[in-house]
Amino acid sequence: MRSEKPKLGQNFLVSPAAQMQIVESLGDIAHATVVEIGPGKGAITTLLLPRAARLLCIELDHALAAAAQARWAAAANLTIVNASVLDADLAQLAWPGDPRSAAEKLVVVGNLPYYITSDILLHLFAQASAIDRAVVMVQEEVADRLAARPGTRDYGVLSATTQLHAKVEKLFTVPPEAFDPPPNVHSAVVRLTMRPRFEELGVPREPFLRFTQRIFQQKRKTLANNLKAAGFASDAIQKALADSQLAPAVRPEEVPVEQAAQIYNVLTSNAKK
Repeated sequence: MRSEKPKLGQNFLVSPAAQMQIVESLGDIAHATVVEIGPGKGAITTLLLPRAARLLCIELDHALAAAAQARWAAAANLTIVNASVLDADLAQLAWPGDPRSAAEKLVVVGNLPYYITSDILLHLFAQASAIDRAVVMVQEEVADRLAARPGTRDYGVLSATTQLHAKVEKLFTVPPEAFDPPPNVHSAVVRLTMRPRFEELGVPREPFLRFTQRIFQQKRKTLANNLKAAGFASDAIQKALADSQLAPAVRPEEVPVEQAAQIYNVLTSNAKK
């Protein structure tokens, strides 16, 4: 018998096979501090506890957090925080007041709520320096966007933003019947190995992310038109496209992040002259 929809819209993963696949996708966590986003009723938590050196669970639902606290009160390697992950400084929660080793990074896992998937991913990317890898479950169409390549229909600002921060691997799909209650869509599990590329590309993170958002502002328009709308001069745009070996009518979804960085650097260097 299926349960009613939980008040926070959770879809609890009830497939033991999928639960195990997710945990195995994390790799070796014997010496790692693992952060679980939204442990829910604890199905994956149960698998993580004997495997992880330390486990930090962040649960928004007060009743679920309290139940987990009572259930695993004796677990020395477990910390449960009743909070929104969007408000969480993961490194501070994992190592409160402790000057940790710079070599130690977090491993993140979670079934992300559909309605704030993008917000959570952006929050993780903002803390990418503290994270080694994340294995997350999202809607399959979101997984396709995260992994999309330039020139494909799914490639957009979320694809570019994700690929500027991480290597993306779409691991496997999960059908609706693996959840209680079942969602109306298929899900997919994605592994994000955090490797920010801003230094490699020679661009500052925050300004370049704003630039990326602007060039995808209207995907139906050409890149040149979107750059004009962002306030850049026509002659500077033409030079930037030519220097990057791009056609004048190229569209944003056809431009890899490497060429977007070249365009950004030409445009901003011209603006400083």
